[in-house]
Formats: sequence, structure tokens, C-alpha cells
Amino acid sequence: MSLAPWLDACPIVAILRGIRPEEAEAVGAALLAEGLNVIEVPLNSPRPFESIRRLAAAFGDRALIGAGTVTTEEEIAGVVRAGGRLMVTPHADPALVLAARARGLIACPGFLSPAEAFALLGAGADALKLFPAEMASPSVVRALLAVLPKGTAILPVGGMSAQTIPAWKAAGAAGFGVGSALYRPGDSAEAVAARARALREAVGFA
Repeated sequence: MSLAPWLDACPIVAILRGIRPEEAEAVGAALLAEGLNVIEVPLNSPRPFESIRRLAAAFGDRALIGAGTVTTEEEIAGVVRAGGRLMVTPHADPALVLAARARGLIACPGFLSPAEAFALLGAGADALKLFPAEMASPSVVRALLAVLPKGTAILPVGGMSAQTIPAWKAAGAAGFGVGSALYRPGDSAEAVAARARALREAVGFA
């Protein structure tokens, strides 16, 4: 299992921070209808494992569903029990990458420095989340890709929107984690769909 085919289909990771389980399926359906098929539920959302379970049950055959803000091995186990297949962390912890891979999850850990990037790749990370991207720039991505192993996928997260994504894409970013520019707690499925459409156009997948 790899993240690459999902990013090839559409390089946007939908971050549904704050979503409630009763909203998850309607929002998930809206995202898939617009071609966004990687969905992350941060674990600091209300009852996140239930949202992951509902999304995985409804869309797991055609979407990559997983958890963000993962910080412990116990949480990794919870993701697996809920049917998730993706682990995203906010920080650089090779031990969590190893634990996720051992359980068959795709691992996309957070990093901010070259040292962290190399350590995470050494542990088997499938892709790297550049976070918070507001502390970096597209030129940082370009410089990192010059020294990281060929084919390394960097996904900036933080400040991603239809307006900012094109510069990061031009620098070589393989994907983009989008949170508040796509979904805010209480948003309707229709509002999410409209934003998803604009984001897809921004990355050239209209």
C-alpha cells in the first residue's frame, strides 16, 4: 500500500479537523464527488475514531481514510480498529512511523528540518508532511528535494489554499494538506464541495 497512487489521482489531502461523526459521511461524499479521495480526521476532533469508522465503512473501497495529529502507538491501534489506512503526525517521531508500518498503515509524519526528514525516511515513511508550512516556503521544498532521495513526496500543510498552492506545486510538492480552507466545523457538505472544486482547479485537476 502506497500514498503515491492516491496523490496521482488528486494531490489534495482533505483535513477535517473538528468534524463530528454525524457529519462525516455527507462531507466525505461531497469530497469524493469532487475528486478528493484522501481524507484525514485529526484525532483532536470530537469522537474521531467513530468518524474514521463511518468514513471507512462508507468509502473505504474508493478513498484513503485515516487519522491526523497521531502522537502515540495506542492511537495507531485505534486507527487500525476503526478501519483507517493512513497515519499523519504533527511531529517527527520515527518510532511512530515504524509502528504504523508494522500495522500496515501508510505513514506520513510531520517534519521541518532535513535531519528530521532523513530520519523519518530511514524509518520507512511513505511521504513527509512539511509542517507548519508557514515556517517554510516553496524555495525550502525545492532545496529539500535536491538532497532527499529521488521520488520523496513532500506535502506542505498549514496555510494551503487555492491561492497559495500553485507556488508550492511549482516548487515540487507532491501533495497538499488542506484544512480550514476546505472545511471548518459546522460547514455544510455543499460548502465543502464548492471549496473542493476550487482547490482541485488550483492544482490543475479540474
